[in-house]
Amino acid sequence: MTDPDRDAPEEVMWQGRFITAKQRGKWEYVGRARGIQAAVILAMDDGHVLLVDQYRVPLGRRCIELPAGLVGDEAAGEDASIAAARELEEETGYRPARLESLGQFFSSPGMVSESFTLFRAHGLEKTGDGGGVEGEDIIVHRIPLATLPDQIAAWRAQGYAMDVKLLLLLGAGMMA
Repeated sequence: MTDPDRDAPEEVMWQGRFITAKQRGKWEYVGRARGIQAAVILAMDDGHVLLVDQYRVPLGRRCIELPAGLVGDEAAGEDASIAAARELEEETGYRPARLESLGQFFSSPGMVSESFTLFRAHGLEKTGDGGGVEGEDIIVHRIPLATLPDQIAAWRAQGYAMDVKLLLLLGAGMMA
């Protein structure tokens, strides 16, 4: 059965600099404003994965995440791979020799229209300490894949939030 609100007109209820609240029939949802998109980077080398943690105001605590950033928030028409390379280096201090697009994904499609392009970074070169741009307070973690489930459990016990995209790294182990 098709949702009766499928063809209802979309109404903008509120728009800020980065987010737009919308309604279509009975459905309320949010999306990125001005066509801004996101890029998420899976950066692994030598049996390790790069993760970042930073304070997330909506959660009220620090969150462990894959490196990520906005595409087109400063320059309209920015290529997602350029933004991904920039964000990876800013956040982690690693520059990729090559980025491979793994496709477009939606994080919470019942509530948010935002999508992200997932990139796999290849040929990582350490260029600095990372930490993001001024005011971001990003902490970089280079974690052995073999110990990742235990590390995530330890972070969780310490009160950290976990980004849903970490399931990408935990998925196979959760199915056993």
